[in-house]
Amino acid sequence: MTTEPPSEAPLEEAPASTTTAISHPDIYVALTHDLLNAQEIMDKVRSPEAGAIVLFAGTTRNNFAGKPVKELHYTSYLPLAISTLEKIAFAQKEKHSLNKIAIIHRLGVVPIGEESILIAVSSPHRKAAWEAGEETLEECKAKVEVWKREEFGGDEGGVWRANRDGQAGVRIS
Repeated sequence: MTTEPPSEAPLEEAPASTTTAISHPDIYVALTHDLLNAQEIMDKVRSPEAGAIVLFAGTTRNNFAGKPVKELHYTSYLPLAISTLEKIAFAQKEKHSLNKIAIIHRLGVVPIGEESILIAVSSPHRKAAWEAGEETLEECKAKVEVWKREEFGGDEGGVWRANRDGQAGVRIS
């Protein structure tokens, strides 16, 4: 996977209010331009056999490396990104014997305080759910073909970076 989007990559590859999803009986993955809804994602993993549901919500913070962040822009190579999400979900479900797993990532502009990713997992016991939630996030950051552009205030402009914590970015004007 490349660590940067192509220089000609648009900030938004689809109009607002679009969602691309793949759903199996125990797996749901999606990429959307819509606001994320934590309750809806938790409901997708509810199961009478589950003793635990873990939800991770990744939100846009107002700073990065001491610089004020105005907002984030997410873009992806949609066909490959949705397929990668599906592979991650199947692998995590199998590895941790999960009841169900759901992953949804937001594309387009994500303002401060709003969620860019939700991961929900259910399992018979909490330890597997905790571990699966964390591993799923790390796998998504490492493998899914989603890039983010951090928009800084003032003259800073924006920086494209792979969707990974602490990775150096490429300044754009």
